[in-house]
Amino acid sequence: MFARQTTFHYKIAGLDNAIKIIKESIVSEAKSQKGYHGFYFMIDRKTGKAVAIVLWDTEKDAIANEKSHYYQEQLVKTMHLYREPPIREGYEVVIQE
Repeated sequence: MFARQTTFHYKIAGLDNAIKIIKESIVSEAKSQKGYHGFYFMIDRKTGKAVAIVLWDTEKDAIANEKSHYYQEQLVKTMHLYREPPIREGYEVVIQE
C-alpha cells in the first residue's frame, strides 16, 4: 500500500468550508479512482493546519492518479482557502493495524 500525504495551511475562517468541500466533493470523487484504498483528513482548528492522507493500493496507482491531473483538480477546489501552498509527500505503508 502507498500513502499520499498533503499538508495544508488554511485560513482559520475557511476551515469549515474546506471540510464541507472535501467531504461532499473530494472524498466521493476519490472513491472512484483506480487503486483508491482510503481517505483521512485531520485538522488543527487553532492553527488552520490540516493533513490529508489518501491510501492507494500501490505507488503506481498514486502516480497514475497524479498524472491524470485528478489530484491537481481536487487541490483547486479549496485553493481560495489556503494561507500557503500545500506540501505533497508520498510514503510506502509498511504497517497497518
